[in-house]
Amino acid sequence: MGLRWILAACALLAACGPSADQTREPSVAAAAIDPPGPAGPIRTFKDCDFCPEMVIVPAGSFTMGSPDDEPGRRPNEGPQRRVSVQSFAVAKFEITNAEWRRCVERRGCNYTVADQRWRPGGEPVSDLFWSSAQDFVRWLSRETGRPYRLLTEAEWEFAARGGDRPGPYWWGPIASHDFANYGIDKCGWGGCNSHVEGRDRWEKWAPPGFFPANPFGLHDMHGNEREWVQDCYAKTYDGVRTDGGAHEERSCKLRVLRGGSWFSDATRLRSAHRFPLAPNSGRRGDGGIRVARTLDVSEL
Repeated sequence: MGLRWILAACALLAACGPSADQTREPSVAAAAIDPPGPAGPIRTFKDCDFCPEMVIVPAGSFTMGSPDDEPGRRPNEGPQRRVSVQSFAVAKFEITNAEWRRCVERRGCNYTVADQRWRPGGEPVSDLFWSSAQDFVRWLSRETGRPYRLLTEAEWEFAARGGDRPGPYWWGPIASHDFANYGIDKCGWGGCNSHVEGRDRWEKWAPPGFFPANPFGLHDMHGNEREWVQDCYAKTYDGVRTDGGAHEERSCKLRVLRGGSWFSDATRLRSAHRFPLAPNSGRRGDGGIRVARTLDVSEL
């Protein structure tokens, strides 16, 4: 850990000897953060004029999950293990209301979002079932003839970290409202609205691209909207595949949301955080979608 992070931590805690309870909570950055730069050349494409802009994520391996001493860690984030991921494409931004509306208008999706926030560019679409997210990727696949799908948990975490980068957030070890749209840094069950607390300008969702991109060129992997992934939820990573593919079970009662949202506290924003939810258990105001696409050999 560099001197800059030590000084920042001291400024936050007013002393370099925090209590055991204090060390278990994330903190807002009180000093300038020096985030990592791009992991390499950013390659993007669009399969059609209304398709989401896609970023090609390179193949790689990384340590998935969180170490025992990471603030906010939960038992379902371990044990840590090395996971290999093949190159794939992922949407640069979360799917917006405008993109979702096109799917509804073309009868690929049958759910009209309750708040009807159909704005050009728009906020991220929210309030989705996992099955609704599946409707969208199936529709996009039919429209383009390309294999769109949800990310696997391993792909999501690799993409969120920007590669094999340790720590809770892609920009560093300390939560920051300069890099993500989320609630207050410590709050109770149900989340907290950061706008009410005066932390940032957004009452709910921030528009795509407002916050900086991570090293892979992806926006809002932390915060703004929780994102459904493909996997069936496993209570721990014991025995779960390490090849980057989705974990599936014959009878899957829970799926997984990743990334935290506009009302999440900082612990739920972390790269390793996993939120299990029944795929059709009820609409959530922060359940959204980011799409992936399998690449052809010619695209690698």
